[in-house]
Formats: sequence, C-alpha cells, structure tokens
Amino acid sequence: MSTLFSWNVNGIRALVNKGAWDAFIKTYHPDVLVLQEIKAKPNQINLPENGYKSYWYPADKPGYSGVALLSKKEPISIIYGLPEEIIKDHKLKGDIYGDPNKEGRVITAEFKDFFLVGVYTPNTKDDLSRLSLRFKHWDPAFLAYLKTLEQTKPVVACGDFNVAHTADDLANPKPNEGKKGFTKEERQGFQAFIDSGFIDTLRMFKKGNGYYTWWSHFANARARNVGWRIDYFLASSALQQKVKSAEIYPHVTGSDHCPTSLTLDL
Repeated sequence: MSTLFSWNVNGIRALVNKGAWDAFIKTYHPDVLVLQEIKAKPNQINLPENGYKSYWYPADKPGYSGVALLSKKEPISIIYGLPEEIIKDHKLKGDIYGDPNKEGRVITAEFKDFFLVGVYTPNTKDDLSRLSLRFKHWDPAFLAYLKTLEQTKPVVACGDFNVAHTADDLANPKPNEGKKGFTKEERQGFQAFIDSGFIDTLRMFKKGNGYYTWWSHFANARARNVGWRIDYFLASSALQQKVKSAEIYPHVTGSDHCPTSLTLDL
C-alpha cells in the first residue's frame, strides 16, 4: 500500500512554528507528501524531515507560491515545472502572465508504477484578471502535460486546483456563481480533466456536499463547515482498481486548507 498526502500549507514556516507540522507527520506518516504554497526556500527553514527525501520548487518571488515533495522512498526522477514545449504550445508565457516556471507551481515524481504530479493552480483573482490565463492557457497546458506523462505510465495529479468543480463542492453555490473559483470557465477547465479519463478519487467514496478542503478566515467559516473543495486527487483510469481510499482531514489545522489523501494498492 502507498498512502499519498497533499496539503496547501499556506506558508511552511508558519506551519512548523505552530507545531502543526510535527503533529501531522507523527500522526499520519505519509509515504509521500506533496505541499503547495510553501512560500519559502529550503535555506529559510530548518524543516524536520523525519527520514523523508525532500524536493523543493520555490517561486522566484520571495514569500509567494511554491511547491515541494517529500518521499520516504527515493523517486526514479523528479521533474520541476512544465516542459518548455508545452508552455510554448499553449502560449502560457508572455508579458501579461509572466513565466509559470518561475512561480513554483508544478512538481513531478516518477515512481515504479505511476507519476505523481503536485500542482498549485493559479487562482483567477477577485477581479477575474487571470480567468483568461486559466481557461485558455493553464488548464489546457496542464492537461496536455498529464496526458503526455500518461503515455509512459499512469498518473496521479494532486494539489490545489483552485476551483470548486460542482455545486456540491462548496457550501454556498448560488451566491458564488461567476465568482473566483466557481466561474463557468474554471469549472469547464476542470471538467476537461474528467472528460479525458481522470477520476476524482474522493467521489469514488463520498457523494454530495459537506466535504470541503478550504475555508475563509471570516465568520467562523471553518467551525461551521462553510467551505469549498478545491484540493483534489485525480488518478488515471488505469489506476481505478488500485484506489483503496481517498480522504480529507478537516480537523487537521495549521492552514486555511486541510490535507487530502489517496491510498493505492501498489
């Protein structure tokens, strides 16, 4: 069995300083842990790694974005960012949006039976100024990358996709229609992953609403479970029979997101 965890930590230094990092590792002992929004470079923190091999892909901009991957077993290979040819093919880099590979958004570990891809998807911003980036460029480029990997072996993609896919994926769908994270375009972008054969693994086990991974800091939202599910584990259909469980952990605090997991019989 392999248990994979993913967590948008909203700042790894704060998580460690709160004691939440040690508590999480000691409780769950993930085989692989993928982090988003680390907001730090490895030389800025003495991270207790507890026997894990770690791979960091921070953003160039200090205190911004960044992903990391920790694994008990050394991966066959690590890929940082998106391939330049995919960025070029999808016009993902330019004067308007900059270079996605300087924002620390994608990290890939190759294991014997699958690729594990961690992603921190750009949000569209409150004014939707990055909606065109998401819908026309980012989502198609990321999907193309996953499908390219899939030509070699099955893929698991996890992380913060910054979208609630369906009305069941947020507590208040009606007032949020058309707003950041719940626009028609963002939802269609996510649906493209499903249409191409990727499985939203949590939905293999849990139906309906109430399963959220992010909560606003306002109005006691987390305690009232007024949240959004924007963190996912997607898996190639070839892995479906190997999926043994998929979970979210809303009681694990330390970030405005909670961890998610996927257990594979591999």
